[in-house]
Amino acid sequence: MKILLFCENKYAVDILLPLQKEADREGGNDVLWYVHKKKIPQFPLKESVKWTYSIQETYNFMPDAVFAPGNIVPYYLSGVKCSIFHGYAAEKRDQFHIRNYFDIYMTQGPYFTREFEKLQQQYDDFEVMETGWTRQDWIATHRHDFDEERQNTLRQHGCTHIVLYAPTFSPRLTSLPKIKDALVRLVEQRQVMLFIKLHPLTQQAWVDEYRQLAESHEHIVFEDDFAVTKYMLMADVMISDTSSTIYEMLLLDKPVITLDTVSQSPYWKDIKDTSQLVEAYDEVFESDALDSRRQWIIQNYDPYTDGQCAHRMLDGVKDYIQRHGVPTHRKLNLWRKYTSIKTFGRVSKR
Repeated sequence: MKILLFCENKYAVDILLPLQKEADREGGNDVLWYVHKKKIPQFPLKESVKWTYSIQETYNFMPDAVFAPGNIVPYYLSGVKCSIFHGYAAEKRDQFHIRNYFDIYMTQGPYFTREFEKLQQQYDDFEVMETGWTRQDWIATHRHDFDEERQNTLRQHGCTHIVLYAPTFSPRLTSLPKIKDALVRLVEQRQVMLFIKLHPLTQQAWVDEYRQLAESHEHIVFEDDFAVTKYMLMADVMISDTSSTIYEMLLLDKPVITLDTVSQSPYWKDIKDTSQLVEAYDEVFESDALDSRRQWIIQNYDPYTDGQCAHRMLDGVKDYIQRHGVPTHRKLNLWRKYTSIKTFGRVSKR
C-alpha cells in the first residue's frame, strides 16, 4: 500500500510517526511524507524517512491512503483521505466542523465516535472508524523512558514535583499574558520544577518573554523540543488554558489546572484568577471528585492504550479500499478547491 503522511504543521510529526513505524513493521508499504515548507522549514525526520516539500511530487506518488492530523487535504490527491485529528479538545469550535475533505474520520474514543456518527447521517459522504489516537501508541511504548531523567532533575534541583506549563497559542484563549507572575510564585512557594513548553505557533514575543523567564530562574526550564509528550510523562501536573494537551494529560491520569478555560463543564480544576494558582495546585492532588472526572475522560475520550492505534488505522484503510477501491480525488465545491490550491499550490495532472 502506498501511504502518504500529510504533515502540514510541526505538531503533526509525532502524531504521524507511529503510522510510519507500523507501516514499516507490517512490511509491503511505501510511505511518503509531504511536509509543508512554510510551516516546517526544518523537518526533524529528514534523515530517517522518505519525504518531500513538493506538492507535485506528492501528487505523482499517487497514494492509496492519506493520513492527515490537520483540517485540509488537497482534493486532487489520490487515495482514501483519513482525518486522524490533532488533539482531543471537544470544546473548540472546529472539532466537529465538517469541511468535506475526508473519506474517513478515525476517532479517538466513544465520545467522538458518537458525535461523528451523527454528522455521518447528516452528510452521508464519509465513514467513521473508532481507532484511538496514534500518539497513544508512542506513550504505550515509551511511558517509562524518562523516569530516570525525571528523578535526576528533581534531585538536582531539590524539588519534589514537576509542573508542566503548556498553554494554547491562540491570542484570544491563551493564558500567556496573565499567568507569568503566578507561575513564579508557585515555583518559589512550593519548590516545584517548572517546564515551559509552548505551542509551535505561539507568537514570537511571548516565546522570547518566557525564554527570558527561564534564563533568570534556576527552577524554570524552557523546552524547545517539538514534542510535548515527553514532558507530560515527566510532569506530575499540568497548567494550561484551552490547549488540547489538557486531555492528553488527563488520559495519563494526571491532574490539570487551567486559567479561564472556554470549556463549559471542565473535567479538571479551572481557576478565574491567577492568585488562586497555588491553592489549586494543593487541591488537585487530594480531590476525589477531580479524580473521578479524569476516569470518565479516560473511558470516553480514548481508552486505547494497547499500542495498536496505528495498526487499526492501517487495517481500516485496507478494509475501505477493499469495499470501495482507491479514490482518484475528492469531490469538493469550488470554495474548498480554491482553499486547497491557495494553501498548497497547483499540480500538473497526468
